[in-house]
Amino acid sequence: MVDVTEKEMDNPTFKSDTVLSDVHLHCPNQRHLMVRLNAVGQPVFLSYFKLIWNTEDSASEKHVIEAKTEREHQCRSGDELCDKDRNSLKKERESTVEGVEALLDDDGDLEVVRRPRSASDLAEDLLRGRVYPVILMKGKEDTFEDKDQECTCCDVVKIEHTMATPLEDVGKQVWRAAFLLSDYILFKRDTFRCCSVLELGGGTGITSIIMGTVAKRVYCTDVGEDLLAMCEQNVALNKHLMERGRGEVKVRELDWCKDEFCTDPEIPYSWSEEEIADLHEHCTVIMAADVFYDDDLTDALFRTLYRVTHNLRHSCTVYLALEKRPNFTLRHMDVTCEAYSHFRNTLNDLENLQDKTMKYTAEPVKLHFCQFLDYERIEQLELWKIIAEQLT
Repeated sequence: MVDVTEKEMDNPTFKSDTVLSDVHLHCPNQRHLMVRLNAVGQPVFLSYFKLIWNTEDSASEKHVIEAKTEREHQCRSGDELCDKDRNSLKKERESTVEGVEALLDDDGDLEVVRRPRSASDLAEDLLRGRVYPVILMKGKEDTFEDKDQECTCCDVVKIEHTMATPLEDVGKQVWRAAFLLSDYILFKRDTFRCCSVLELGGGTGITSIIMGTVAKRVYCTDVGEDLLAMCEQNVALNKHLMERGRGEVKVRELDWCKDEFCTDPEIPYSWSEEEIADLHEHCTVIMAADVFYDDDLTDALFRTLYRVTHNLRHSCTVYLALEKRPNFTLRHMDVTCEAYSHFRNTLNDLENLQDKTMKYTAEPVKLHFCQFLDYERIEQLELWKIIAEQLT
């Protein structure tokens, strides 16, 4: 383990090739001594992601709006307000103007005074599912034992991850598309109940963990021993979430650039022959989240999809979650989404594939389903559903 001084770790340096997930931008700025590193020398964080099951906030807001509308309706007589209401509104406007003028400085600029945050505000933030990262410290993991016990409940997911990584290590971060796919899984729990599932490019494992709360078995796959070890640690941290449904998550290596599963028992996270047979016999769902940022990897993923679905005993449904990321390119002298365009072209090629044994049908999923995790569901997020149907 590399020793790092407190000053060095509290002032991280961001290089030109550093990538930071938007999920981490919402983490409170609580920096402490970070001396536990992963194999590539990056600090490891432990974040608590709270599942939002309670909709009382939105219901309360709806009630307020309805009550306000009703009051306005009662105060109206035809198309005009009565004189009493008109005078009341006039006084209200005047007091509002006076109140605004009192907040202006000498230059006429508005000075907004923020009220101090109370304990109730902090409690409300927690209910809304904010992310609170805890920095893991070398040799002091037991320090967080009490907090771990507090957060070991049915609505908190604990994830070890890194932040601000080079592009080759983005799998160690948490991304919005993984949250989107997790939302869909929780919304369609009955659809995935007792299924056997394969995740491609599982990263930190958060989507597989959510799927593991309803599915019978999930094979969470990726490449890189360091990343797979982090993923396996996250599965262990959230074992309590899967115990109720008796689901399990197995972390395994699956390299999209290779034609076969790794079965060498000397290699960590390799497959057994029994697991491969189980996958081919029972898998009916394949999923992947935020893995379409490189054209070569996109091609490799679709080749893997084709190969795996061909070997399955049953027809399969594939769910692909992604985020369109616009970039300015000198080649086009414009803002484009080249990685997304390549994804759509490759998806179209899969649908048009002339294959007498398989038929692929793709359609976008409307994002009208509930949100169970706290993140910004921006319009650039998409979820695609592909039916891989066996014809013979």
